[in-house]
Amino acid sequence: MKWIIAILVILLLSLQYKLWVGQGSFAEVSRLQQAIEKQRTTNARLRGRNAALDAEVQDLKKGVEAVEERARSELGMIKKDETFFQIIDEQQE
Repeated sequence: MKWIIAILVILLLSLQYKLWVGQGSFAEVSRLQQAIEKQRTTNARLRGRNAALDAEVQDLKKGVEAVEERARSELGMIKKDETFFQIIDEQQE
C-alpha cells in the first residue's frame, strides 16, 4: 500500500510540475496572452498608420492639389507668375 501511495504522490508532483513550470504552464500561458495583447495593440496602431498612408496615396493619385501642396511645402516650388515671400522672425536676445 505504501508503494502505491508513493507512486501516486510522485505522479501528482510530476503533473503539478508540468502545470506550474513545464510547457503549457500557467506562467507560459499568461506570458503568451500578454504577448498577444501587445501584438494586437501594435497591429491596431499600424492599421491606422496604413489607412492614413493609403488615403494619402489615393489623394496623390487622384488630385492635383495634393501634389501641388507637397511641391510647395517640401520642395519650395512656386507657380508661374507667383511671388515667393520668406518671413524671418528676429530672435530675441
